[in-house]
Amino acid sequence: MNRFAAHLKTVNTHRAEVRRNCFKCGLYRQGLMHDLSKYSPQEFLVSVRFFQGFRSPYTAEKEIYGYSLGWLHHKGHNRHHWEYWYDMLDGVWQPIEMPFPYVVEMVCDRVAACKVYEKEKYTSASALNYFEAKNDKQYMHPKTAELLRTILTRIRDEGEDAAFAWLKEELRQWHPQSHLLNNRSPRQE
Repeated sequence: MNRFAAHLKTVNTHRAEVRRNCFKCGLYRQGLMHDLSKYSPQEFLVSVRFFQGFRSPYTAEKEIYGYSLGWLHHKGHNRHHWEYWYDMLDGVWQPIEMPFPYVVEMVCDRVAACKVYEKEKYTSASALNYFEAKNDKQYMHPKTAELLRTILTRIRDEGEDAAFAWLKEELRQWHPQSHLLNNRSPRQE
């Protein structure tokens, strides 16, 4: 299979898995719209060029150039990436706490990415292991990192179905300004 077809298959497989996960959580619109920017020329063409099949093409591009134009486009157009939630506040670049529905989509995305790239080596601990191995958490908003770790730990300990059912219930109770109204964040039972 050529790189174009292989990358297209990877994107389609990833999106299908994210969609399945998002639907289990009750995020129907986000499940349908997830990662549509991957089909844009800015992301798709560079990803075909650097496609390897076992990791993100953006990683290979970064190794060569020190940056990835595809990744810069992707994270700037997709709210489920914590990197999207950076802004200058009071003259300082800093992370912003992610709204809960986008954290849930990020979880669905991470689980799906682990399944796609790890294939038969995937376990319910894969997404948590990936999170713990990366240094992303030191750049995320602390509440976002804590919530992400909590959810990924639930997936490891209770399995996807139980964790996604819990997230669906939490999303039913979530209000866009709940953090302003009563400091309510998802229960960490």
